[in-house]
Amino acid sequence: MEPVEIRKGVFYLGAQHWSRRLFDELIPLPEGTSYNAYLVLGREKTALIDTADPALENELMEALERMGVEKIDYVVANHAEQDHSGALPSLLERYPMAKVVTNQRCKELLVDLLHISDDRFYVVGDGDTLSLGGKTLRFILAPWVHWPETMFTYLEEEKILFTCDFLGAHMASNRVYAHRDPLVYFSAKRYYAEIMMPFRQTIPNHLARIEELSPEMIAPSHGLIYDDPSFILEAYRDWTGPEVKNEVLVVYVSMHGSVRAAVEHLTDGLSKNGIPVKVFNLTVTDIGELAMALVDAATVIMATPTVLGGPHPSALYATYLMGVLNPKTKHLAVITSYEWGGRTVEILKGFLDRLKVEILGAIEIKGHPKKGDMEAIDRLVEVVVEKHRSLKAD
Repeated sequence: MEPVEIRKGVFYLGAQHWSRRLFDELIPLPEGTSYNAYLVLGREKTALIDTADPALENELMEALERMGVEKIDYVVANHAEQDHSGALPSLLERYPMAKVVTNQRCKELLVDLLHISDDRFYVVGDGDTLSLGGKTLRFILAPWVHWPETMFTYLEEEKILFTCDFLGAHMASNRVYAHRDPLVYFSAKRYYAEIMMPFRQTIPNHLARIEELSPEMIAPSHGLIYDDPSFILEAYRDWTGPEVKNEVLVVYVSMHGSVRAAVEHLTDGLSKNGIPVKVFNLTVTDIGELAMALVDAATVIMATPTVLGGPHPSALYATYLMGVLNPKTKHLAVITSYEWGGRTVEILKGFLDRLKVEILGAIEIKGHPKKGDMEAIDRLVEVVVEKHRSLKAD
């Protein structure tokens, strides 16, 4: 994209990765992504805030050339991950007088990841400022909003907060501003679910610091700029808050139909009792959509056959993912089928130790479900319904 002046002397330089479909060799990107850098022109100094992924660093370099930027004094690194820092070596070669402005922890990581020499750094601490002449950058350390070295940069005169990964969204677009678009909300929620949810317990503290600043614009390094910051701040307060939805996620995989029969009976029973249900067949599920559903569902029921003494690998992966994402789920149950035994229930529970959830039950079915198995599922439905009634009462 062509550089866009978002405030006087402040330019958005967004490298759009339209065709990227996987992030970190893990996260699906149905809408691609962007790597946003921001150029701030002071009367005396020029600063570039964040850079781009090495795959698109040429786009960033070409944008700077088209703008006629002959000198950059500072390159601010809010975060060391290479999709934002990866173009640093090329930039430092192109602008040999530039200093990398970052905190001590981030400096250490950048040295490890990119082998930048010590003399190219300008280290800042929490609350430190840097004057560009008429434009002042303030640095706000935000550890464990994502990585341990993450920080924000606040442009005081223009009230723009540059948050790097935090509050971002994986989406490529030829637009610049979010404008409270529901599609942006959807992408931002998916991004939160896949990347930020493991840190949901520390995020409210960072939200409070941001609200104290009262920024007029929030400019992340993925996705669109929030010209109305309350749009994304309200969403994050909701996603990280303690409230859950009256909703059950049924996550399953079935090899020969036994688990599927149990799941169909379960979902029928829940539906007859008015409980909203979302069903995810792990054979075809987009793992990002499952992560989104985990953001605020009250109950998760995992159903899997036993394979070589343990859970089906797809169920094991989904359970591990749930454990590391650490959603605010309140209740959990397990349904498994087996023929000659195994440790499926024990193994799945072990992956969920860090979650503060109430285990509502574990149903182990030998072979295809029989009448007694279906009755056990009916009893589980009764337990779930009772738990969800108490949620509605609260």
